[in-house]
Amino acid sequence: MKNVLAMLGKKRKRNVGNIIWSKNVKDNTTASGISQPSVYHALVVIFLEFFAWGLVTSPIINVLNDTFPKHTFLMNGLIQGVKGMLSFLSAPLIGALSDVWGRKPFLLLTVTFTCAPIPLMRISPWWYFAMISISGIFSVTFSVVFAYVADVTTEEERSAAYGLVSATFAASLVTSPAIGAYLQHVYSENLVIWLASAVAVLDIIFVMVACPESLPEKIRPASWGSQISWDKADPFGSLKKIGQDNLILLLCIAVFLSYLPEAGEYSCFFVYLRLVMGFSAEEVASFIAVVGVLSVLAQTLILALLMKYLGHKQAIIFGLVFEMIQLTCYGFGSEPWIMWTAGTVAAMSSLTYPAISAFVSAHASADKQGVAQGVITGIRGLCNGLGPAFFGFIFYLFHVNLSGDPDKIKDHTHTAQTSNTSHIGGVMKTKMQMLVPGPPFAFGAVLVILALIVAVFIPENPHSSIGIKAASKKVLSLSSQKDTGNKKHEEEPLMLDEETPEL
Repeated sequence: MKNVLAMLGKKRKRNVGNIIWSKNVKDNTTASGISQPSVYHALVVIFLEFFAWGLVTSPIINVLNDTFPKHTFLMNGLIQGVKGMLSFLSAPLIGALSDVWGRKPFLLLTVTFTCAPIPLMRISPWWYFAMISISGIFSVTFSVVFAYVADVTTEEERSAAYGLVSATFAASLVTSPAIGAYLQHVYSENLVIWLASAVAVLDIIFVMVACPESLPEKIRPASWGSQISWDKADPFGSLKKIGQDNLILLLCIAVFLSYLPEAGEYSCFFVYLRLVMGFSAEEVASFIAVVGVLSVLAQTLILALLMKYLGHKQAIIFGLVFEMIQLTCYGFGSEPWIMWTAGTVAAMSSLTYPAISAFVSAHASADKQGVAQGVITGIRGLCNGLGPAFFGFIFYLFHVNLSGDPDKIKDHTHTAQTSNTSHIGGVMKTKMQMLVPGPPFAFGAVLVILALIVAVFIPENPHSSIGIKAASKKVLSLSSQKDTGNKKHEEEPLMLDEETPEL
């Protein structure tokens, strides 16, 4: 039995393990694009997409204020909520279809529809917000990109590659908002919007012309023109099977509990720094730059070291601990130096998502990478919709008003000191609010503590949920020499890796 299982493991490794960073994979993939598929193709796609969106950071705020002057944050929360819900529903479907038809067509689809709203900011703001909401169906580029990376890397390389993708995302958001703000100040807002549109078109052209297909033909259960079973693309069927996989279920819960406060933080934190903490525009820009640079270093160097010496589970817990510290500082801190300290800690908390994605990828079989990453991206999309609403509701509940003219913040100082109220950054504070200046961040820290508790129950080894019973069934199936392979494949849990451990 041991010999048979070893042969199975070796056979699986030959199919997948040869698709790595720079080896020639002509025999395994279709001829398309420039050179052979590599991680660097995925990095270019991610960088250009988020660089385009980063350029229009300031114009987006202006369009929101001009279109919904009385309900800016409410409408932004509703729009992001619809987008997040659609992403949650569509991400497993798109991931599953990419496992069937390949990554390239869905990279093209997701990049095109994600960037489509950008030129509408100038053409028609109402159509822009409508397209933003609808684009949530296809705003799942990360899931396809992570599946692409899984196709071209070995399991040992994958965590470092995912960290590099996340670092590239951070790098694009570090550079582009500052460039966009400078061009808007020197030239005009129209120039920034059309430049971002041009970058988006360049990304689409790159996917069409230069990005090769990464999914090997022999891993695909079907090809274009072949009959495709809906069971392989049904998102609800995939979710049902994932519910039967305790490991993936635990990881999804951890992602939800940790990314919900992170998404809410992204939606309001820089406004919070200006209106509540009294940061100037220049200080906010410096804060973004410092956190971004540190995040790039953390997701490349530190993540690689953690994965090498500690493993998947400890890397996830490491990131969650730092996220808890970060949100606690944001929630209870009332001094600028505390915000800066928490910002440096935030760089370490950015390790959580690439570590979880690497864990999921190691647990999934080669022909299920798309749907595996799609589920995780879907959970993130749901958080992107619920997080801003969650934070906005708590700010409202504690009477923290994130509105006003940021340029007048300096006129409000800590001069009004009474037994009941005080001014901090120009916002009226009660005693309770003085103790907890950022209530949503404090609630977010509680959610991350719950995520840490969930992470404790995650097994050390991503293959540990594959039991001896499953391995024995495969051996008995081989020894009986019956043609039940296809039926057996359909009955197995969706996320189980087919590389069978030795007994």
